[in-house]
Amino acid sequence: MLLFHYLYQYQIKIKTKIKIKTENRNKKGYPRSYSFALFSLSLFQYQPFKFPPVMAGLAPEGTQFDGRQYDAKMSELLSTDGQEFFTSYDEVYESFDAMGLQENLLRGIYAYGFERPSAIQQRGIVPFCKGLDVIQQAQSGTGKTATFCSGILQQLDYGLVQCQALVLAPTRELAQQIEKVMRALGDYLGVKVHACVGGTSVREDQRILQAGVHTVVGTPGRVFDMLRRQSLRPDCIRMFVLDEADEMLSRGFKDQIYDIFQLLPSKIQVGVFSATMPPEALEITRKFMNKPVRILVKRDELTLEGIKQFYVNVDKEEWKLETLCDLYETLAITQSVIFVNTRRKVDWLTDKMRSNDHTVSATHGDMDQNTRDIIMREFRSGSSRVLITTDLLARGIDVQQVSLVINYDLPTQPENYLHRIGRSGRFGRKGVAINFVTTDDSRMLSDIQKFYNVTVEELPSNVADLL
Repeated sequence: MLLFHYLYQYQIKIKTKIKIKTENRNKKGYPRSYSFALFSLSLFQYQPFKFPPVMAGLAPEGTQFDGRQYDAKMSELLSTDGQEFFTSYDEVYESFDAMGLQENLLRGIYAYGFERPSAIQQRGIVPFCKGLDVIQQAQSGTGKTATFCSGILQQLDYGLVQCQALVLAPTRELAQQIEKVMRALGDYLGVKVHACVGGTSVREDQRILQAGVHTVVGTPGRVFDMLRRQSLRPDCIRMFVLDEADEMLSRGFKDQIYDIFQLLPSKIQVGVFSATMPPEALEITRKFMNKPVRILVKRDELTLEGIKQFYVNVDKEEWKLETLCDLYETLAITQSVIFVNTRRKVDWLTDKMRSNDHTVSATHGDMDQNTRDIIMREFRSGSSRVLITTDLLARGIDVQQVSLVINYDLPTQPENYLHRIGRSGRFGRKGVAINFVTTDDSRMLSDIQKFYNVTVEELPSNVADLL
């Protein structure tokens, strides 16, 4: 009897409070989760989105985002024994001029557009310039690349045209970007830098390396190949940098990094840089670093200031596409990156968006290097405004104009959430991150909030005003 009474009341509620018109249904007849033009209510908005109960301040035990486990490992690593391994460096330099850098390096820094150093640059450039091993962790988009590039450029002997510094990055795009930053900052120093990455001509790499360069930036596979062929001579290398170190020290790259390190001189300065540094990665650094200066940020301090984070309750996976199409006009206002979890889904979503007459670009690891380069060039120039990709681009890719990131799929790794949303709001600019959340994803979003100690609010109707 109670059940019939409830159904009767619910039917009245629907009839009196909402009229579902044909324009509020998508092509398959489902009620839309949101209409971003009108923000009209739909049927399932009467089923409020609720996060499952979670202990305050902590993600559920045993999940990918287990904060309790993370902190316990970090505390163990940084216990008394750890304090003997790491050293501290407390000096902060408020300006580039105060750092004692070469005049021509300063010219390059200012010409690149930097006016004053970011927090990581204030603390990180000088210890690296002094030849100390360093482990540096800071938010995405705060200038880590310029930190180690400046440290390398300050120490190079420009009269010796031999490779003196080796920088490794997990993706080809990131390695090529670092090369551009290094070349720009070292413009007045006459630095010779080369990107050694897969998907390019081996013979061309060999020719350039044999002609002589000061610095090599590359991906582990191609760099190891060049060392093995003796096209890259390690004799003069005295600086070794791992960018996106948590990824580089993960299972996929760890063995390659060890193989490369074995071929380098025993006396070498090591720099390790990343936006996230889980305890597993930090522990591995003990094996090849000597009393490193540690500049680390606590887990709950890792969120990105200036990036507003929202969720959209799409209820079911099949309603994500309709929601994205509703959002497209807002996306096209600015440059946007849409993240999905698989390469196949990149292709599927790209086809679906284009069949709905929406202009989008797409890139993922299965594409050849030349195609990826062309797509990224178009995106950087602004001729392409919406880019669909996987976590390939979640790390380090710097397109200044990006102010909106959409997680069409929530990431499976805690670090990648931070790296993904860090594609917007680069270097202090404001940005927006929107997460599409199905009923099955609600636990994951709750875990992310607890892990990073952030609040992800429901997307308001005035999303265009936030960009």
